[in-house]
Amino acid sequence: MKVQLETIKPESDSPFRLLHDPKLNHLFYWHFHPEYELVYIEGATATRHVGNHISTYTESDLVLIGSGIPHLNFDYGVKTEYRKEVLHIKPSFKDSFIAPLPELKNLNRLMDLAKYGIAFHGKTKTEIGALMRQLYQLHPYDFFMQVLNILKQLSGSNEFEVLHKKPYINTYSSKEQSRIREIYAFVDKHYQDHISIGEVADICNLSKPAFCRYFKKATNSTFINFLNQYRISQAKRLLLIGKNVSETCFECGFESLSYFNRTFKKITGENPSDFKKRMKMRL
Repeated sequence: MKVQLETIKPESDSPFRLLHDPKLNHLFYWHFHPEYELVYIEGATATRHVGNHISTYTESDLVLIGSGIPHLNFDYGVKTEYRKEVLHIKPSFKDSFIAPLPELKNLNRLMDLAKYGIAFHGKTKTEIGALMRQLYQLHPYDFFMQVLNILKQLSGSNEFEVLHKKPYINTYSSKEQSRIREIYAFVDKHYQDHISIGEVADICNLSKPAFCRYFKKATNSTFINFLNQYRISQAKRLLLIGKNVSETCFECGFESLSYFNRTFKKITGENPSDFKKRMKMRL
């Protein structure tokens, strides 16, 4: 499996491209592209993996991803009925249209913030999701104006979280990203099993010390931290569909319930049973 540097060939001179309800749930599609991406998905609970950030979204998600940030398709592994809208925005739209105009300074700030990855929630997610569901039906002029309206509403919202503590900078070539994707795909396939650093190092044809240095430099995380974060994102998904804490622990590859509880709390700030109770109250 190789990371995809997605080349989006313009079908027109429009700065926008809409992918209406693309279905990629069968495909582990770790990719990046120069375009900004605004994605809305509903009817699914799955993994949100953007740059170095891994978490679980519940029922729906609305995320703005900056230029060049690698990300996994938001519908990967989804088995429920779902709907997805993906809007790509060319970087030139920010540089040539938004940035020079003082009237659009809030939109420019929003696009700058996209370097961190932004996940929206609350009324913002609901209202923007409804607007995005209608985009594919609009004529070109109305489509253009509605996208500006969507960006305007997002720029004025305070219902969001940034996914990285500092702007994500993709400094690696597509060849290096391809190696990272192989690692991620291996973890996705085997996270329920015992995984040794030696096994993963062999995938990269590196010694264990060289692999550890490479992975830390490439992701700003140790491999063990990444593996635990990935397993906890899967644990959240299992708890949300009704699995108990013990079942979840062992189905996610943890060999000790006490270690699972400690790791879950370290990553999420709460223990698994409290997370399950809190999410149950929200449903």
